[in-house]
Amino acid sequence: MSFLYNSAFTSEDLDVLRGALDAWCAEKHIDIRSVEAQFAASTALDLYQSGHDDHDKLLSALRGRKVL
Repeated sequence: MSFLYNSAFTSEDLDVLRGALDAWCAEKHIDIRSVEAQFAASTALDLYQSGHDDHDKLLSALRGRKVL
């Protein structure tokens, strides 16, 4: 897991991030290419780096955040 600022994400990190974002978009019926999804992706990155480092924790945290 990558906590250092400006450090590279591993493929596992990216899998967790993309999986949670895909699930969130599917629940909200939002296109992954939409502006709202872009804001959600930014939020997901922040949440991931603050310790929501697995799919379930990250998805739960995304659900609890207002994205736009």
